[in-house]
Amino acid sequence: MHVPFVDLKAQYLRYKTEIDQAIAGVIEETAFVGGRHVQEFEQAFAREMGAKHCVGVANGTDALFLVMKLLGLGPGDEVITTAISWIATPEMVSLTGAKPVFVDIDPETVNLDPKLLEQALTENTKAILPVHLYGQMTDMDAVLAFAEQHDLHVIEDCAQSHFSRDKGRLAGSMGVAGTFSFYPGKNLGAYGDAGAIVTDDDELAARIRMYRNHGQSKKNVHHMEGVNSRLDGLQAGILSAKLPHIHEWNAARHSVAMRYLEMLNGVGDLILPTIRTGVDHTFHVFAMKTKRRDELKAFLGEHEIGSAIHYPSALPDLKPYRECADDGERFRHAREHCSITLSLPMCPELTQDMVEFVADKIRTFFKS
Repeated sequence: MHVPFVDLKAQYLRYKTEIDQAIAGVIEETAFVGGRHVQEFEQAFAREMGAKHCVGVANGTDALFLVMKLLGLGPGDEVITTAISWIATPEMVSLTGAKPVFVDIDPETVNLDPKLLEQALTENTKAILPVHLYGQMTDMDAVLAFAEQHDLHVIEDCAQSHFSRDKGRLAGSMGVAGTFSFYPGKNLGAYGDAGAIVTDDDELAARIRMYRNHGQSKKNVHHMEGVNSRLDGLQAGILSAKLPHIHEWNAARHSVAMRYLEMLNGVGDLILPTIRTGVDHTFHVFAMKTKRRDELKAFLGEHEIGSAIHYPSALPDLKPYRECADDGERFRHAREHCSITLSLPMCPELTQDMVEFVADKIRTFFKS
């Protein structure tokens, strides 16, 4: 049996009629940049999020930059964020001219540990940028309480947490803004790069709308210098066709995860994902830990089972951030996680037979 890590083609074939119609509609109207397809997706996503505004942008990386830039972050400022994420998170902090300041993770949830915020705080701290990693939300009650105490912005990186919840509250709904990536492999994925920002702040939304389009409020009326970071019509049309299915897909991911947890409990030295109380985990990634990670990955590959490592290095250990490195203790949990984590196949299209095949092979590996 072949078990892909993600199967985008299977999803397309299942919803081919809806997606093809959406693409054809955009082409027929030649609505490639801006237009009603973008507006309709923005409105639909805002409704699903319970947000006042959704601003579509070119990708999730730009979404992070635009929020921080339009909040006024720049040289001399610091933004506290997690030691484990994709480089886009600190990269966009740096692009504004501000400095990313990393804190270690909670080893159980793999998210930023709020207890460490105090030691990262300086007079230059202006914002906290939690990343809801793998589909599980950071402890936002603790983050928001700290931010309010110190008058800091909270910007939520929701690239991996579409419609994840913490005590009923959606990822992206609690900070000043939430940023989303619709990269093809995400829970809600486009067929290319795409992203969005959600916020209830009227002024921030208006400024981001202008900044993403060369600072224009309308054609040739420029209020500021800006950038070109527009969500294109084709991606918006595809996302509108897929959005009605997102809750069904998240439920399917959860079912796959529960089956993994059931079948792999107590196997070898595996440390399985921990779900924080009150959180609805959407399992963008099912990341487990084992000291035999590299051997297991090779074994699964031999049996045509896809797997991945999220992520091989803690952010402070990447070359651009080496000045943030330490003696090995400050980011101890992040480094340990990166050395032993392995992500199993995860997508709504996985069948029960596929999940059981993966689990059976893992059990066989640890018996050998």
